[in-house]
Amino acid sequence: MLRAQALPRADRVHGRIRCVRPAAVLWLVWAGAAAVLSLWWFDTPNVSGLGDWLTGAGRITGLMAGYAVVVLIALMSRIPALDRGVGTDRLSRWHAMGGRYAVGLTVAHGLLITWGYAVTSHTNFLHQGVVLILSYPDVLAATVAGLLLLGVGMVSARAARARLKYETWFYLHFYTHLAVALAFSHQFSTGADFINNLPARILWSALYIAVGALLLWHRILTPLRQALRHRMRVAQVYAEGPGVVSIVISGRHLEELATEPGQFFRWRFLTRDSWWAANPFSLSAPAASNSVRITVKDLGEHSHQLRYLRAGTRVVAEGPYGAFTARLRRRRKVLLLGGGVGITPLRALFETLEGVPGEVLMMYRASSESDVLFRSELDSIAATRGTRVYYAVGPHRSGNANPLAARRLLAAVPDLAHRDVYLCGPPGMTAEAIKGLRAAGVRPRQIHHESFEL
Repeated sequence: MLRAQALPRADRVHGRIRCVRPAAVLWLVWAGAAAVLSLWWFDTPNVSGLGDWLTGAGRITGLMAGYAVVVLIALMSRIPALDRGVGTDRLSRWHAMGGRYAVGLTVAHGLLITWGYAVTSHTNFLHQGVVLILSYPDVLAATVAGLLLLGVGMVSARAARARLKYETWFYLHFYTHLAVALAFSHQFSTGADFINNLPARILWSALYIAVGALLLWHRILTPLRQALRHRMRVAQVYAEGPGVVSIVISGRHLEELATEPGQFFRWRFLTRDSWWAANPFSLSAPAASNSVRITVKDLGEHSHQLRYLRAGTRVVAEGPYGAFTARLRRRRKVLLLGGGVGITPLRALFETLEGVPGEVLMMYRASSESDVLFRSELDSIAATRGTRVYYAVGPHRSGNANPLAARRLLAAVPDLAHRDVYLCGPPGMTAEAIKGLRAAGVRPRQIHHESFEL
């Protein structure tokens, strides 16, 4: 096995795709927020009295809410440079956190504007709210938009989402786009920062149009183009373990996708019962020029149906997505730490990460021997590479008996603190592993983890 060459940087060009650094994205978002705030600053010569203060706060929260929702849509528009540079997992966390702020800003905007107008007009809050909704242009549509956004925020809360199927939550999330469309017109018809400011109206419209175009291109037109170009079909379905199947998918010109081990696609199998659902599954082996393989665990209605797929079933794949790839690597020594079906992207990385014997190790956490996937494949790869797979098999234990406790990890991998760690598994296992790794001296920037909670 060849020794790894100079390790790639996060902004290195991969094929024709330039990856954007997370820090650059955050700086751009904050710069945009500052520019939005300047609209209010330069359009407000003075503020006096409680009514003006409340109305001014309402204008600020309204501007920031309008900006926040368009940023949230941009983050999840599946721009390749953004997805491969920042990573879908991190983008999803930013989106979830930003969504809470967007909902809060929207609610605060409605309450503050109504309160400020009520103080200025010397009327009560409820009466002023009715006047705004029924008398001001497009405010009724904006109110509906705010309620839609609040509803999406409520079903996206962790407790509520845990009760919903992935597909149900996914399609309910689309109401965010309807809310943005309903709220847009009232920003120009009643927004004091836009009514008499033509340049601001043009730039604000350009922002929304640009993000809408990105959404249309990357989430609708690109998948359709890929479907026509690559003509994917199910080639084979076989059992990998209890409740787990591997699906081999064939197609044309798949090398053009520039897929990297560790990435995933959103797969849509065109059968009568599942054509409408697109679910994310990682590749469980390096992609070939005419085929790819995914491995799926029976975790719900949709994944259960996949074991009955027939050869020849048409497939639409959106992707590849994710930054859980070799580009994250900063050290020559690596530990791949997986649990459950989280082994799928790690198995592909185990075969392809460059390194001399001993530089790339794997540890696989499973509750029982029957839950271990790809054992023969992993052992074969390890033998070829002159390395080892550590199987941490057994029921959950606490304290030092936990296979993911710092003492146990260091016993298996004494030089753990000097390795990059790629971590993928169920949320509980991932949290335990991070705790053990940190106690073993592994720095946060050395831990690269992928979540299943997209």
